Amino acid sequence: MTQKNKPATIIIPMTTPADKQEAQRKKADQELLFKGIAIALIGAVILLGPYFARSPAVQELLTGGQIVGWFALVLGVAFLGQYFLRRRARR
Repeated sequence: MTQKNKPATIIIPMTTPADKQEAQRKKADQELLFKGIAIALIGAVILLGPYFARSPAVQELLTGGQIVGWFALVLGVAFLGQYFLRRRARR
């Protein structure tokens, strides 16, 4: 056979269980980061909302939700802290 007539060789990389675990950890970390940012943003919006709302009814509604806003903000920051602690522990 000549060079031109040789069949193409396909190389498939082998994945090991360690590679799969690392990929799962990385995905879990990315989800934790996303959740932390999203929840912290929601908390910040709820807490800052009364200062930017124009309608007195909306201001009153958002003022009544301050406990929820603080809870969301603290939870989001806790998720972000967990993400950074995991990231630092792996290095």
